[in-house]
Amino acid sequence: MTPSGPSLLKDRLRSLLDALKYRGRATVPELAADLDLNVETIREHLRTLEARMLVRREGTQQQGPGRPEVLFGLTPEAEALFPRREGEMLQALARYLVAQGQTPLLREFFREHAAERRERALARVAGLTGRKRLREVVRLFDDMGFMPVLEEAGTTLRLCHCPLRDLVEATQLPCREEIGLLRELLGGPLVRVTHMPRGDAACAYRIDTEPVCR
Repeated sequence: MTPSGPSLLKDRLRSLLDALKYRGRATVPELAADLDLNVETIREHLRTLEARMLVRREGTQQQGPGRPEVLFGLTPEAEALFPRREGEMLQALARYLVAQGQTPLLREFFREHAAERRERALARVAGLTGRKRLREVVRLFDDMGFMPVLEEAGTTLRLCHCPLRDLVEATQLPCREEIGLLRELLGGPLVRVTHMPRGDAACAYRIDTEPVCR
């Protein structure tokens, strides 16, 4: 069945992104020739992609007499739509280091990485107590990609996504740094009640609310 309506538009927008990926940068006439579409259709699609922050203007290029043509390229947000293998390679590297007896080196790396984040995170909660501090910690972990949710009247913090899942499958060292950072930010003890590496859908922590929620 031939795509139509929103489906056709979606396919054409993706084809336009692919064409820009192949070329690096391109003008409207070049994209029209590549995709066998008229220039007005290409301009309309580019406006749509610009509004979605997937395409940006990157200067001009002279292509014969007349005004220079605008060059279009992909934004970093668009680059994220294309396949990447960094997670797979980092997982393989971590497994290799563990197999070579370099777990202490990995542990030191995660400690230093956590120390850099800890300084910025502590600055964000400095001077905050009670619910205000707890809400800021939730925002911090949201910024880091953990998709946090407060449950049970704020006594349980559930992290619905692990942005380091590939590394955790190779070594659970990131988990130790995660819970250590949470304890320090909240200023009190935590108890892990569910854990993704054990097969749970999320990592959840029961919070001793007394230090931060009084």
